[in-house]
Amino acid sequence: MKNNIYSVFEAHFPVNPDAIFIETPDGSSYSYGHLAEETARLASFMTKAGIKKGDRVAVQVEKSPEVIFLYLACLRAGFVYLPLNTAYTETELSYFLDNARPSAVVCRPSSEAFFNSKKNDDLIEVFTLEADGNRGSLVDNSRATAAEFETVDSAPDDLAVILYTSGTTGRPKGAMITHNNLAANGLALQQAWQWKQQDVLLHALPIFHIHGLFVACHNVLLGGSKMLFVEKFDTRTILQLLPKSTVMMGVPTFYTRLLDDDNFNQKVCDNVRLFISGSAPLLEQTFTEFKQRSGHTILERYGMTETGMNTSNPVDAERLPGTVGFALPGVSTRIVDENNQPLEQGVGALQVKGDNVFKGYWGMPEKTAEEFTDDGYFMTGDMAEFNPQGYISIVGRNKDMIITGGYNVYPKEVELLLDEVSGVKESAVIGLPHKDFGEAVTAVIVVEPGQSIANDSDIIAELKKQLASYKVPKKLMIVDQLERNTMGKVQKNLLREKYNTLYN
Repeated sequence: MKNNIYSVFEAHFPVNPDAIFIETPDGSSYSYGHLAEETARLASFMTKAGIKKGDRVAVQVEKSPEVIFLYLACLRAGFVYLPLNTAYTETELSYFLDNARPSAVVCRPSSEAFFNSKKNDDLIEVFTLEADGNRGSLVDNSRATAAEFETVDSAPDDLAVILYTSGTTGRPKGAMITHNNLAANGLALQQAWQWKQQDVLLHALPIFHIHGLFVACHNVLLGGSKMLFVEKFDTRTILQLLPKSTVMMGVPTFYTRLLDDDNFNQKVCDNVRLFISGSAPLLEQTFTEFKQRSGHTILERYGMTETGMNTSNPVDAERLPGTVGFALPGVSTRIVDENNQPLEQGVGALQVKGDNVFKGYWGMPEKTAEEFTDDGYFMTGDMAEFNPQGYISIVGRNKDMIITGGYNVYPKEVELLLDEVSGVKESAVIGLPHKDFGEAVTAVIVVEPGQSIANDSDIIAELKKQLASYKVPKKLMIVDQLERNTMGKVQKNLLREKYNTLYN
């Protein structure tokens, strides 16, 4: 077998090429045979256009089945796939083009003029793809190409994808993901989640991110199974498709939206064997309410752009709220103190090691070296701890840790208590500049619709009963909603910017 990840997928395809790979809500379906032909056609067309093995192909288009075929075609041809968030502005896109120096771009027709203006010795081709995936210069021109292509052999360490990190601090960094990274992580998830060919995935995630592109699609491909492919999360559509599904993956917002709908109940979920949540922390309240309403216990897992998935709660054992379970097969995890010494209890920095861990940051060898320990562990930047049963809990990002009066405060500890206050829907705890303390612990709170909460002094007094005084917020700010990125993660950097002068 070739090392190319596409060849790994292909080895798991159903024997019957007419087996369905993708089905859309409008009744359209795409078989595994169609997948093989379309990826061959696209790979051949782009190769003839002058794109070579190792060249980057940047893609900024709407979600459609054709984008999945484009992604797989790039893998087959040995190109490096570079997915870009559809919300990126021209200023942001200019940075990615200058940094990654792609040879080709696939974009929406409305962006064609901008990308053409960026053509240079590196960027030689700009193709378009309409939102429906059926029109645009990419598909229009590739249709005349024969559906024949021999998958390019790749070394395990060859790049398959570059994914840019969210850039909450400084400029975004391009994480270099190899063919072996993708294969190792996909196969580990197959084992951990007991994926079968009979599984049907409900896919409502974006596909410019590891959750929707890797975790979701790779499980389907490695299982030779089917996915119900939805453009975006819409509660009504999801409720119609859940009875036809066996697995649903989502961000926590998906689950809170389902809970907000009176039509969501246990009967709708009868056919589902597994609900999986990731990309942002799942509130214990959501975990508990979902179990009561659906009869299902959500499986929470933990990963990041640079590593894919690292840990998961078990399928066949207890799934604990507020935890992300245990290390996946082939992944080594450890929690260390400030001296890089392993901890068996208490909060420390989470480090991971395994074939899932990325090759490094594109064009940043010094930054790459800084992120790895001498013995090869990647420093995730997340703070974590083991519970008595060995489950891992993520308590916050290292950069989100607050140092107030010389003491460390981990926001998650405070947020968990605030979220239990009557009337509080969710909270985010941040550190803000303070002339006396260095940083002041501050809480930003969203109130449940139609409810009220106790006054600030009463809430603070209650927290003081459960927390050391230095951990208690100095002030509480009430907002309508918390700022989130496209994957549902609260953007604490924006909250810090907004309230930066609160104590000055």
